Amino acid sequence: MKKVFSSVYTGLCFAFLYVPIIVLIVFSFNTSKGSTWTGFTFKWYAELIRNEEIISSFVNTLIVALFASVFATILGTTAAFGIHNMKKFSKNTLRTLTYIQILNPEIVTGISLMILFAYFKLSSGFVTLILAHITFCVPTVVLSVLPKLRQMNISLYEAAMDLGCNHVQAFIKVVIPEIMPGIISGFLMSLTYSIDDFVISYFTSGTTSQTLPVVIYSMTKKQVTPTIYALSTIMFVGVLAVLIAYNLIDIKFENQKKKELGAKN
Repeated sequence: MKKVFSSVYTGLCFAFLYVPIIVLIVFSFNTSKGSTWTGFTFKWYAELIRNEEIISSFVNTLIVALFASVFATILGTTAAFGIHNMKKFSKNTLRTLTYIQILNPEIVTGISLMILFAYFKLSSGFVTLILAHITFCVPTVVLSVLPKLRQMNISLYEAAMDLGCNHVQAFIKVVIPEIMPGIISGFLMSLTYSIDDFVISYFTSGTTSQTLPVVIYSMTKKQVTPTIYALSTIMFVGVLAVLIAYNLIDIKFENQKKKELGAKN
């Protein structure tokens, strides 16, 4: 009885999470704009491709997300190494400050960055948008890499040094492969957060470099059309594909690591 209840409860939770998305995907193929199914069509996807405003904002979103994620991954990984090698009090303090940035309401971060850019007389555009996205992506990378550094066996690094590697070689050949899952996870999370962000982008993008969420918001104030359903479907499928690819890579990495450990034993 307990097992049945657990299965039903889990099924209801997943239904609550994913049924709205399934409905959205289904109605992105509906011939009419209403909530009644009238037939199957791809015309909303065709209209989406012809919509220059959406395509332009989509390109802006990808450019910002890629630049912000790459720089945030580099900065966040470097910061994680610095925090990991600090003394306990300093380490706990900086880790808490990193968590505060994650938990801080986006509207506070957005307004703060807008004021900061205005103080330094930076006009809102691609530069301010990328800087803002790097700001909220760095803590995500730090918190993804730190657990991998704690799990790493420092003896492996020392063994590599004893076998003839210098500090740089030991770092590249031993440390980086050990923490690579955390780096990839931080990069993917940063990419997802950057693509999805609305509030901070709204305050820092200006009028010439708006991202997709900002454009969608301006469109919904007029009328919600099935074109937005089609766009949301493509975004959902894209994120799902990235997550599946990451899980497959992670499984392959773990299997390879097990085989190497088995061969050594």
